Amino acid sequence: MTLGFDTSAAHCAAALLSGGKLLASRQEDMAKGQAERLMPLIEEMLAGAGVSWRDLKLIGVGTGPGNFTGIRISVAAARGLALSLGVPAIGVGATEALAYGIARPCRIVIPGKRDMAIWQDFGAGESGPQQCPLQELPPGPPVTQPVVGIAEGIARIALERAQTPQPRPAPIYLRPADAAPPRDSGPVILP
Repeated sequence: MTLGFDTSAAHCAAALLSGGKLLASRQEDMAKGQAERLMPLIEEMLAGAGVSWRDLKLIGVGTGPGNFTGIRISVAAARGLALSLGVPAIGVGATEALAYGIARPCRIVIPGKRDMAIWQDFGAGESGPQQCPLQELPPGPPVTQPVVGIAEGIARIALERAQTPQPRPAPIYLRPADAAPPRDSGPVILP
């Protein structure tokens, strides 16, 4: 059994595969609250499919780019689950998950906040994910709509990658965090 999940945008999504067959898929749109909802959503999906945590053999997780906190929620959950269940966790980028099963060349565009877009071209001249204002997308292959949900794409790509050693899942960030370290120096610690 392969579990795939993602909280990199304003959603909480999960999918469950048995071999190559999709057993269950859930996605709930939410602006916040993914940290509180992710595990119950996965638990409900597993129970509905008659599967327990111990049946899982592989975890696929969305690594972004996307919402800074959302990406950290998924990656931390995947690492914790992988450690506790003794199974591998494989990170999958959001754009590549959404491009799963689409003929190449194609472009995936994920609309973001403040009229920004995350996009990636697949096929000839591939590069990593990029970010720019939605109205300023450069010329390239046609923008294509996904044929599978993000969690299903993550699970399917993780299953394909499981045949070779993979690094631990790590977030994909396109820009630095909005938070900045404090300007004041920390307190003086006396001996």
